[in-house]
Amino acid sequence: MLSNFGSKKSEQEADKLNTAPQQGSFKPGASTTRLPSRSSSQLISRGERGDPSIIGPDLKIQGNLISTGEIQVDGEIEGDIHATYVLVGEKARVQGAVNAEEVIVRGYVMGSVRGGKVMLQATCHVEGDVHHRSLSIEQGGYFEGKSRRSDDPLAGIQQPQLSVPPSCSSSTSLSILGNKLDDNL
Repeated sequence: MLSNFGSKKSEQEADKLNTAPQQGSFKPGASTTRLPSRSSSQLISRGERGDPSIIGPDLKIQGNLISTGEIQVDGEIEGDIHATYVLVGEKARVQGAVNAEEVIVRGYVMGSVRGGKVMLQATCHVEGDVHHRSLSIEQGGYFEGKSRRSDDPLAGIQQPQLSVPPSCSSSTSLSILGNKLDDNL
């Protein structure tokens, strides 16, 4: 008798046996597929944006951030952020405006948010106006301010340009919160 013939359970078990990795079958240089892990610092769709510029949890910046790519904030910013994509992490604190084509807020923002696509997630705390083409607020997210829909929410803000002042040379010094860093070390 063939009582299990064609049964879904036996087909699934056979598939597991056929696709299970065999011990000692790894070959250097062989292609492997890694499943993406969903961390708290991951944007919704990475596409071909490349790696984000990351402001770590131990970093506090006083001043504006400007990028043509993606900025991930896990630390503290006192100033405005201008980028293409911005992720404000769960433990991040931003006191200033956030301006980007896509903005995801999981942490604290005190200031306006402008973006084509703005997502306020469950752990966010936003105090300020949100100008958007598309807005989503997850249950549990805190938002105090006005929501303004616009076809071009980034219009009307001065887009800063990335440039290096002509006075910069190879002996330029940077001062970050009182710590002086020389690139001639």
